[in-house]
Amino acid sequence: MDIFSDWVFQFGLGHIDLTVLAQNVTDPNLLGQIQKSFTHFVQTGQAWALLIGLAIGYMIRNLTSYG
Repeated sequence: MDIFSDWVFQFGLGHIDLTVLAQNVTDPNLLGQIQKSFTHFVQTGQAWALLIGLAIGYMIRNLTSYG
């Protein structure tokens, strides 16, 4: 730990509170959170908006490119 604190002070970063690195995880079900987020993404119509935006952007890119 002394090497890290020496490095911090050498580069003039001052005092860094290392307790910020600790986290309190309330829901460790990562795959469940991803599935819930993806379901919400599809149900709200954002997936269709993404696909339509990609298609329109691709067409505009092809129309405005030279060569």
